[in-house]
Amino acid sequence: MLNFPMWKRLWLWGITLAASLAALPSLVSLTGQAWPQALPRPTVNLGLDLAGGSHLLLEAQPAQVAAQRLENMEETVRTLARQAEPRVRIGDLSTQNNQLSFIVDSPADVDRMREALLPAINGTGMQREWNLQVVDQTRLVLTPTAQGLDAAVSQAMDSAVEVVRRRIDALGTREPTIIRQGDTRIVVQVPGLQDPEALKSLLGQTARLEFRLVDLNASPADIAAGIAPPGSEIVPYADTSPFAGQSIAVRRLGGIRGDNLVNATQTFEQQTNQPVVTIQFDQQGAARFAQLTTENVNRPFAIILDGKVLSAPNINEPIQGGNAQISGGFTVETANELAISLRSGALPVDLAVVEERTVGPDLGADSIRRGLLAIMVGSLAVVVLMIASYGRFGVYATGALVFNVLMILGIMAVMNTTLTLPGIAGFVLTIGAAVDANVLINERIREELRRGRRVVTAIESGYKEASRAIYDANVTNFIAGVLLFLFGSGPVRGFAVVLVIGLFTSVFTAVVLTRLWVADWVRRNRPTELNI
Repeated sequence: MLNFPMWKRLWLWGITLAASLAALPSLVSLTGQAWPQALPRPTVNLGLDLAGGSHLLLEAQPAQVAAQRLENMEETVRTLARQAEPRVRIGDLSTQNNQLSFIVDSPADVDRMREALLPAINGTGMQREWNLQVVDQTRLVLTPTAQGLDAAVSQAMDSAVEVVRRRIDALGTREPTIIRQGDTRIVVQVPGLQDPEALKSLLGQTARLEFRLVDLNASPADIAAGIAPPGSEIVPYADTSPFAGQSIAVRRLGGIRGDNLVNATQTFEQQTNQPVVTIQFDQQGAARFAQLTTENVNRPFAIILDGKVLSAPNINEPIQGGNAQISGGFTVETANELAISLRSGALPVDLAVVEERTVGPDLGADSIRRGLLAIMVGSLAVVVLMIASYGRFGVYATGALVFNVLMILGIMAVMNTTLTLPGIAGFVLTIGAAVDANVLINERIREELRRGRRVVTAIESGYKEASRAIYDANVTNFIAGVLLFLFGSGPVRGFAVVLVIGLFTSVFTAVVLTRLWVADWVRRNRPTELNI
C-alpha cells in the first residue's frame, strides 16, 4: 500500500499538476487580469445567473402543426391517386373543418384508395394517426386523431429544440440552456448575450424555404382582389423585395421545399456584387430541382421564405448540380442570418416570443464574490479543524483540499462546462465533504495504533480498511449526481456537474495523493511512534 515506484509517482504528479494548471486561466480571469494570448486558455464558462445574458420563452401554436399535417396529407392523397394503376381520379378535395375529404369517380376505386392510404393513416407508432370514413359511397373523409395530433406536436417541439440549438451554436455562444417547458414552450437562456434582438431575429425566423411555380393564368385584377385560381394561392412579396406591397399567385403543390438543403452560405453576386445566399441541395433535392427547372424552362418560379416571396426569377435553362442563389435585397448581416437559419434547418412550427428578460452581470459578479467568500471561509475552517485534530496528517489533508479545488476547476475548464450559482454551492459542499475521506482514514489509523500495531502497519491498514467505506459512499453519491444531471435542467445540472467531478477529484486527492505523501514521509523518517 505504501510502495510507490517512480513511474507511478510521476504519473500521479503529472495528473495533479496538469489538472491544476488548467485552472489557472479561470483563476486569472476572476482577478480581472488578461491571460497571455500565446498560452492555452481553457476557461470555465459562467452560466446566465453569473455572467448575465438573455432569457427568452418561446411558444408554438398546435393549430399550425394541424394545418401542416392536412397539407401534407393532401399532397400524399394526390400522389397516391396519381401513382395508382390504373390512375384514380379524385375531385372536390376540401380541407375545411380540420378534415380532408375528396371524391373518387366510382365506388370501385374506394377500396383501392383505402388500401393505398392505410400506411399513411396508421403511421409508424402504436396509435392511429388518422380516421378514415366513407360517406355517400364515393367520398372519403380523413380526420386527424387526438393522439396523432399530440404526437405530431411533441415531435415538432423536439425538432424545434434541436433547430434552435443549432442556430444558437452557429452564433458562437457557449453553453446555452435550451429546454422544453410544457407541451408547446421552449426556454432559451444564452449567457453573456446582453442584446437579445439578434437572438430574437434569428429564432423568430422559421426559415421555411420553398420553390413554387408561378400561376400564369391568374389575372392581376384577381390577384389584387385576393382571388386565386383553383390549386393556387396568393403570396405577398417580402418587404425587402423591389415589389414590396404587391402579391403573386403560385401553385400550392408540385414545388420543392428546403428540407433537402445541405449547405447555405452568404456570398456575393458576381455581376452586381450584391449579398446573396448560395444554397446546395443533397442528391435527392438536386434531382428534384433539376427536374423542376427542366420541365418548366421559360416559366417563372417563386422563391418563398416564411410565406413571403423573395424573388420570382425566370427559368432560362435547366439548373443542374443542386446549386442555386437566393437574392432579395439582403445586407451582409441579413444574408448571413438567413444562411445560418437555412443551414440549421427550418423550424417545424413558428415560435413566438412570449417572455423576454435580460439579466445584467452585476448580480452574477456579486454572487461570485459571495461564493468565493464562502469557499474561503469554509476552506479556512476545515484547514484549522484538520490541523488541530490530526497534526501532520491534517496538513496532508489540507494540501489535498487545495489540489482538489484546483483540479475541479481545471477539469471543468478542459471539458468546457458551465459554472452556475448552484455550481458554486456544489463547490462549497465538495470542500466540506472532501476531508471526510481523510477523517475516516486518520481515525482508522488511530484505532490500529491503539491496538498496538506498528506505525507502517497501522497506516497501511488504515488506508486499506477506510478506502472500502470511502468508495462505497462515493458510488452512491455518483449515482445521485448522474441522475440529477440526466433528469435535471439548467441550475440542477450545474450543481450535478460540480458534484460528480468533485467526487472523482476528492477520492483521488484525499486517498491516493495523501497516501503518496505519507509514504514519502515514512520512507524518509522511518518513525517508530506516531501522534495523530
